[in-house]
Amino acid sequence: MPNLTDVPKRLLIGRALHNDQLGETLLPKRIALPVFASDALSSVAYAPEEILLTLSIAGVSAIHFSWQIGVVVAVVMLAVVASYRQNVHAYPSGGGDYEVATVNHGPDSGLVVASALMVDYVLTVAVSTTSGVANVVSAVPALRGHEMGISVLLVLVLMGMNLRGVRESGSAFAVPTYAFMAGVIGMVLYGLVRHLVFGTALHAESAGFHLQPTPGNSAVTGFALVFLLLRAFSSGCAALTGVEAISNGVPAFRKPKSRNAATTLLLMASIAVTMFMGIIYLAHLTGTQMAENPAQQLLGAPADYHQKTALAQISEAVFSNFTPGFYFIAAVTGLILVLAANTAFNGFPVLGSILAQDRYLPRQLHTRGDRLAFSNGIILLAGAAILFIVAFGADPNRLIQLYIVGVFVSFNMSQSGMIRHWTRLLRTETDAKERRRMQRSRAINTFGLVMTAAVLIVVLVTKIGHAWIAIATMCVLFVMMKAIRRHYETVSRELVAAEEPDDTVLPTRVHAIVLVSRLHKPALRALAYARLARADVLEAITVNVDPQDTRALREDWDGRGIEVPLKVLDSPYREISGPVLEYVKNLRRSSPREVVSVYIPEYVVGHWYEHLLHNQSALRLKGRLLFKPGVMVTSVPWQLESSERRRTQRAWSAPGAVRRGEPRHGTVPSGSVENAADASKDATS
Repeated sequence: MPNLTDVPKRLLIGRALHNDQLGETLLPKRIALPVFASDALSSVAYAPEEILLTLSIAGVSAIHFSWQIGVVVAVVMLAVVASYRQNVHAYPSGGGDYEVATVNHGPDSGLVVASALMVDYVLTVAVSTTSGVANVVSAVPALRGHEMGISVLLVLVLMGMNLRGVRESGSAFAVPTYAFMAGVIGMVLYGLVRHLVFGTALHAESAGFHLQPTPGNSAVTGFALVFLLLRAFSSGCAALTGVEAISNGVPAFRKPKSRNAATTLLLMASIAVTMFMGIIYLAHLTGTQMAENPAQQLLGAPADYHQKTALAQISEAVFSNFTPGFYFIAAVTGLILVLAANTAFNGFPVLGSILAQDRYLPRQLHTRGDRLAFSNGIILLAGAAILFIVAFGADPNRLIQLYIVGVFVSFNMSQSGMIRHWTRLLRTETDAKERRRMQRSRAINTFGLVMTAAVLIVVLVTKIGHAWIAIATMCVLFVMMKAIRRHYETVSRELVAAEEPDDTVLPTRVHAIVLVSRLHKPALRALAYARLARADVLEAITVNVDPQDTRALREDWDGRGIEVPLKVLDSPYREISGPVLEYVKNLRRSSPREVVSVYIPEYVVGHWYEHLLHNQSALRLKGRLLFKPGVMVTSVPWQLESSERRRTQRAWSAPGAVRRGEPRHGTVPSGSVENAADASKDATS
């Protein structure tokens, strides 16, 4: 079994790393930026489109509000980033929003944030991959209809790359991320030069169509218009997704961790706002229009018109005289949207590890894999993301509506937690300069809380048709984590109670049972080992599945003169485990303070396919005996020749191995089958 799985595993994730090499996996800022900020940077590719899609409800009359909404979104982003710069200094352990909420609001609030973040991370993978595929399909229509399969495949590829380790995946993703930044900023500059310097008119393919309101919204005015603008603002706030990832990934930075994380946050915010506002401006300049229902809303469009993404339309207009530029933007946008999922693959496992350490998730999520990454968390994230992709038909517009809820729940809890943090520190701080700094930080967090709370309220009111799914998922995760914590606490109490004097009374006797089916070498070895333990009572039992085999076993037993008594258990339904369990239960019932020790002889084979040739009854029996109190189970292995050969081959092929003689064909170098059998016979005679 080890050889079967080890080679593909090494090909997939590489050689295992020693614990001492953990420092080598830490990230410098140039790698940390694409690793942790790719989600936030890539959000600018679809956030402007979400604004235009929402405004299209009112038709062309509302489109001119897009740049004002963009400015407000940019202000909120800067405020949130300023807040998270405080977070990484105050809470550098990597808990991020979860730690802020737990420390300042209590464990239950921390679990609310944790459940929101986990939903956020899963949807980050789902939204990023499906959005990337949608952008590629806009440039390559031949791929239309295969979006789901491509999205699932990309998630699996990302999972494999992240299993190789954070640093390796970050290095692989750095080039596409920087290419996307250069491409979008270059597109904005090229468009401005063509328009302002050369006076070239830039027109998107949808600029010549007439955008009419959706049916039933012919005149959106007054409160309805305000409500629509708020909804467009909340949709545009998708650009803020991923901002929190850096605060959750501080432990992955090189020292000084907090300072490097804060610097990376500032770089991310500056680049993201520049690209976001640049795309909004170009959308306005090129007359880009997006419609929720293009067939009904875009008058003048061809009958077979397929609406491209907003970024694809903008790049096509800007690079109308340079086609390679359009395909470059399509390629790097598709890549960055897919690779943005890498942010979640770095954040989710770390959060899962912290929650597992706090006993809210299974402890397996706290252990590192061969490449010093939290492999179990990576695999769990990929599986959950694939479920969402399949459930929502790989439609990024439907997934984004779920996405925003978890993001802004964590934003709100984090902002309010930081306000409490500063208020608590101000009660004891006496230095005037330090107090002014804390008051300024609290004001920033307060402004951020007001803005993010407004967004969350608008999202919940206007998009409850989709938001309830995310809320329900968060509630399920919250209840599940509480239940896991209760289980671990119950186990802890039981283990502590086991050390009390009343529970340490030794058993009065040990009743040993050796399971035999035939009197072969494994059975003889098990009998020999059981005799060495010197139990108070020793007996062998067999289950009468086949009367002829049972009769042959009795004759062989008596013929060898083995002194251990053999007891036959009837099995009218030809089952092995049931009669043994019933016999053990009766022993325990008759002598409650007597420990029953069951010895089970087992084959050890050398190849995985040999397992298929054995019925694994010993494994099933051990699994059922595990839940019986007062029962100890001992496996007595018997290595078959294929197992011994495989072991010696591995030993001889190991580095530095010294070959002191080849075994003869059909024999084992040490501890041969014949010698082991002779020893067993001596012990049982």
